[in-house]
Amino acid sequence: MSPQPAKVEPEALKSEAYEWVLRLTSGEATAADVQALNRWRRISRAHRQAFAEANLLWDQLRPAAAESLSRSAAASQAFARGRPSTSGGGLGRRAFLGGALAASAAAVGYVAMRPPLGLWPSLSEMAADFRTGVGQQKEVALRHNVLVRLNTRSSIAVLAAGAGEAKADRVELISGEAAIAAMDDASRQVTVVAAQGETIASNARFNVRYDGQMVCVTCLEGDLRVEHLGRAAGLRSHEQIVYTAYDLGSVVSVGLDTVTAWERGLLVFRNDPLARVIEEVNRYRPGRIFLMNKELGRRPVLATFRIDRIDEVVPRLQAVFGVQVKTLPGGLVLLS
Repeated sequence: MSPQPAKVEPEALKSEAYEWVLRLTSGEATAADVQALNRWRRISRAHRQAFAEANLLWDQLRPAAAESLSRSAAASQAFARGRPSTSGGGLGRRAFLGGALAASAAAVGYVAMRPPLGLWPSLSEMAADFRTGVGQQKEVALRHNVLVRLNTRSSIAVLAAGAGEAKADRVELISGEAAIAAMDDASRQVTVVAAQGETIASNARFNVRYDGQMVCVTCLEGDLRVEHLGRAAGLRSHEQIVYTAYDLGSVVSVGLDTVTAWERGLLVFRNDPLARVIEEVNRYRPGRIFLMNKELGRRPVLATFRIDRIDEVVPRLQAVFGVQVKTLPGGLVLLS
């Protein structure tokens, strides 16, 4: 039986978490720092929650830092690089720690900082054990014949088993989407933690997607159990459930063709509204496509796109719907 981690006072844990955020945003963090943070986060659920809350608080305080830093062109450039200013006008170490300790009660829930428009990885994503970039996919073989396949812009952390979980593998889906296969040993469990819920299986294949707002779990084969804030639901093959921070939805039957299409290198849409199509395509390309016409966004789309030819989507939409296209630097595209 693994020894239990030493108990740490909540205030001390918060201070440690704030120190980690400052280190990662200093512009001087190294690969060794990221590895050390991974070890720190794996100590306990309380450590992971403290780090997520510190991320959120930094996100709330950073606009004040930006306003102060704008007084100096050099400081402004440093902030644009994600580097907190060391000048007197910036949001320095002492100011952040002081404000953090005063405002930490407002940072509740297991949430992570979400960068604007998802244009770069969050701090939690950067601290993941395994992560994919834009348009990338990756297979990760865990212990005990558990195979995890990560979709684009996805990240996971491998967690330590809790007390009484000697025959269990625990993975946290920090963001994105993953297909998990645990088919060889029915005596072992694999648990996938995503936001406030857990998906538990012993002999199954399933897909979990977390976009920062909701978690969607689809059973591809076998049986699953989804637990969320004291409630639970069972899933069988071709069944799906969605949960948010506050609610566990109902189990529904779904076709697996569209759910698993990404594993075949495809995006499949069956009369989905154009706005939904654009949202999905944005996950697979750098920059972002903006749909400027709400009425156009309701138009149904029946199409299959190849992920390795994702740049062909905009020309095809232009040909089919006659949309006006304006291309801006940084991969930004306006459709109207």
